[in-house]
Amino acid sequence: MRVLVQRVRKAAVRVDDAVCGEIGPGALLLVGISRGDTEADVTFLARKVAALRIYDDAEGKLNADIGSVPGGAFLAVSQFTLYGDCRKGNRPSYIEAAPAEEGRAQFERFVHALVGLGHRVETGRFQEQMLVSLENDGPVTLLLESRGRGS
Repeated sequence: MRVLVQRVRKAAVRVDDAVCGEIGPGALLLVGISRGDTEADVTFLARKVAALRIYDDAEGKLNADIGSVPGGAFLAVSQFTLYGDCRKGNRPSYIEAAPAEEGRAQFERFVHALVGLGHRVETGRFQEQMLVSLENDGPVTLLLESRGRGS
């Protein structure tokens, strides 16, 4: 599982010209699910995302988590293309990405895990053509992966 975290001042996702998810300050989460991701992967990354100290503390240092951000929230958007393999040729291979139903189930588990940790989470729509807009803050962008985490 991969999550691209972008600290934002605001972000929104639209489907068919209608906003389906929108946040003020917080983080846009582009979420990629790979074949065979487990509940342990989901739990690990939800906890990691929630605890990331990528927000300014009182001294202006990146030392605070999302709980310190007034109105802080997450906008989670499924993105199978995070598993695009471009090593051969010019057309990415998505063989590592989870099949749609497996991906949907794990994405929903990830969102529920963040909500269970006490966070507001808005989402895009799975398997829809989405338009995502954001005002990147910093910019602060991190790629998190569940594989190779040690335990």
